[in-house]
Amino acid sequence: MAANRPGDIAPQALEEAAEWLMNMSAGEVSQAQQAAWLSWRNSSVEHERAWQRAELLMGKLAGLPPTLSMSALDRPAEPGRRALISRLALLLALGPASWAGWHLTERQGWAADYRSAIGECRELVLADGTQVFLNTDSAIDVRFDANQRFIHLLRGEILVQTAVDTQLPSRPLRVGTGEGRLQALGTRFVVREVAGRTYLAVLEGAVRVEPANARQAEPQVVRAGERTDFDAHTLGALRPVDGSVSAWTQGMLLADKMRLQALVSELARYRRGFIRCDPQIADLPVSGAFPVSDWRRTVNMLVATYPVAVTEHMEGYWTLLSAR
Repeated sequence: MAANRPGDIAPQALEEAAEWLMNMSAGEVSQAQQAAWLSWRNSSVEHERAWQRAELLMGKLAGLPPTLSMSALDRPAEPGRRALISRLALLLALGPASWAGWHLTERQGWAADYRSAIGECRELVLADGTQVFLNTDSAIDVRFDANQRFIHLLRGEILVQTAVDTQLPSRPLRVGTGEGRLQALGTRFVVREVAGRTYLAVLEGAVRVEPANARQAEPQVVRAGERTDFDAHTLGALRPVDGSVSAWTQGMLLADKMRLQALVSELARYRRGFIRCDPQIADLPVSGAFPVSDWRRTVNMLVATYPVAVTEHMEGYWTLLSAR
């Protein structure tokens, strides 16, 4: 059978396939259960396609170490069997073309010193007194030695409030990403890594930035009230920091005439599932303070304020925002 594009199988069939996959993997299967499964599978072409997608997913997971493959499935924010079935169904909907990237995302940061779950904002105090806030789905390694205090951002976003190092001589505090290195100069700052690019916003003090492969280029100092972004080779222009950059530490997402599509993309970071914004309303300007941990309240705010309709499937795992 030809490969199917992601999303071309009905969500209901995918959820049923996920539930059958759970049942068939739970242990010894009775003849009655096997007969019911075969009956479901043969009852429609859609069911057969959904099951083939499920078998393909299990084949992909078999290529991972067991501690990764099943742990990657059993981390839903909601406890219980229903949440795991929904997570399996979501993976089935992503389709084979997306699984390689999903595996990379799942593995990246899995063995990190500290990580936050999807929807979680976590606060840490390091050995020197430095405070680190981890935004949703973030991971860091921390390495302190005689020469430096080093935080490696593996994925996601952090806010760092540096402490004065009591060790003499004083050790610099640095943050590393895949694109370069940042050195704090007595400061409070936010670092986010997205798709091969690092975003920096300095709230207090200053940060020295050095892209990883910038040849014969002097490190640039970014001062309080400034932000920039960079890849491994070049540093972007300096721009003013807006008030929304650290609102996530208070559980909020601030929008000031933000495109609805951009708002949806940001909110999607804080919840499991799939959210789609209809292109007809993607450019709708949206303003407000939206709670990142309360999706239902945020949806109600959007519906009450803007010409937006919300359609949900699978207990909210599939959500569509469209014109009302």
